[in-house]
Amino acid sequence: MTQTAVAERGDRRAALRTEQLSLGSVDGSGLTLGHALARGDALTRMSALAMGLGNIARRQYAKGAIFLAAEIAFIALLVARGIPSLAALRVLGPVTEGGQKWDANGNFINVNPTNSVGVLLYGVAWIFIIAAFLLVWAAAVRSAYTAQVLTQTKGRAPSIGQDVRELFDSRLHGTLLSLPTLGIVVFTILPLAFMISMAFTSFDINHPVAFNWVGLHNFGLVFSRTGSTSIGVGLGLFTRVLAWTVVWAIFATFLNFFLGQFMAMVILRRGTRLKNMWRAFFSMSIAVPQFVSLLVISQMLQDQGIVNQMLKSWGLIDSSLPFFTNAWWARATVIVVNLWVGIPFTIMQITGVLQNVPGELYEAARIDGANWWQMYARITMPYIFFVLTPYLIVTFTANINNFNVIYLLSNGAPQRVGESAGQTDLLITWLYKLTVDKGNYNVGAVIAILTFVVLGVVALITYRNTGSYKNEEGFR
Repeated sequence: MTQTAVAERGDRRAALRTEQLSLGSVDGSGLTLGHALARGDALTRMSALAMGLGNIARRQYAKGAIFLAAEIAFIALLVARGIPSLAALRVLGPVTEGGQKWDANGNFINVNPTNSVGVLLYGVAWIFIIAAFLLVWAAAVRSAYTAQVLTQTKGRAPSIGQDVRELFDSRLHGTLLSLPTLGIVVFTILPLAFMISMAFTSFDINHPVAFNWVGLHNFGLVFSRTGSTSIGVGLGLFTRVLAWTVVWAIFATFLNFFLGQFMAMVILRRGTRLKNMWRAFFSMSIAVPQFVSLLVISQMLQDQGIVNQMLKSWGLIDSSLPFFTNAWWARATVIVVNLWVGIPFTIMQITGVLQNVPGELYEAARIDGANWWQMYARITMPYIFFVLTPYLIVTFTANINNFNVIYLLSNGAPQRVGESAGQTDLLITWLYKLTVDKGNYNVGAVIAILTFVVLGVVALITYRNTGSYKNEEGFR
């Protein structure tokens, strides 16, 4: 080999090392799995089969042993539990533990059917476990490649002690976020996936133990024009409940916001006396549990409740006002009562914001001759919206899922015969009635999926188009 060829080969190695260091830092951040497999040596590529092999070869014995032990444990559990769980996930209901027999009526039935809920739960859980293992596997390959690069350039890969110190120093953010992320996966994403899977099964009150897959049948019931008379669902009912849910959320959010803002500004104005007393009165309504106050108000507004009785005794009405027997009256009633529940929270939120509006802005506006409306429209309102837009989005989402006010106050009334949702039912209360009251968990899961889609789309689109998201540096 000529000296020129040797020099060119050395230059290529130096360039490769520079590229490796630029793409894979000391802690492995910014390094892709594809690059590690493409540019890694034989030991790094063998780490894709035997996790930790590349680390052990580069004297990272503890880290390599941890990766290898994790792989062995996963394979053992996969063979013992994972594969049977995934195989059972394919059939769900027909699986039986005790065979079949003829009953007294001459029907051929399953004996001791396998609990399909457990089969579905374990199957979904194992999908998540496999996904988690793939993340660990990718991390092991990248770690082996990082050890290879560091050994070639610095002569030695970091020890397990150095890696642990990095976890509490330069990578502290990842260490602190790992436990909350695990909690979100286990307690939010996993149940959500289980619920989504339930929407494609026949799990209802008639099939509480053994059920099977039915595909899009449940979605067809919800979106069908004829619907299901036995369950009381259909396209018309879903459209009506969805429309009322959106209307309710808009009124419940923005009426509370603007009226609460007005009350907060009135209390904060210089001429208002006894400010602390007014704030204490509004705080008292927050202190009373909604479970108590809403049930009391519900009883007061019944046909024979104290409100109708007092109005009759004063001669103002001849017959009871239809607070919960007429659809329009019922919807107006829940909106007005929700104002009484929600305005105190808004007052507390906006009071803190108003007290932090820079006073020099108002002084400059007065010098320029601005009136109260111009100062409100150009200073107060933009500042409040900038600060409280995330709060408004959360409030809108919470009102779509506002179970307490609707269920405890009206219980969805009035309700038509043959329908599973009343005139004031929201998607969330309809879901509760379908599952807890009637046991139609599969159709309820469909409603839950649609509710999640509506909330997710509205929240993401709205938040990404707000000043709080686009201008995080501050109010201008």
